[in-house]
Amino acid sequence: MTVQMVLDIMREAFIKILLVAGPVLLVAMTVGLIISILQATTQIQEQTLSFVPKLIAIFLTMIILGNFMLNTLILFTEKIFKLIASL
Repeated sequence: MTVQMVLDIMREAFIKILLVAGPVLLVAMTVGLIISILQATTQIQEQTLSFVPKLIAIFLTMIILGNFMLNTLILFTEKIFKLIASL
């Protein structure tokens, strides 16, 4: 196994991490920003108010994109196992 091969695997792993975690993080950040703006305009300073909408949005995102996320991870894992077997 060469250094270039390890670097390629690491680069691909980081890309897969961004593909799998990115949509959920973006949705959570967007919902948090919207709730923060709502709290600032209405002057409601309840800390738990942002938790429930974020949780619901994250669950919905995982339900909608869960198949894509799981298939991405399965394909990457199969590729890694084939690579290990070929060594």
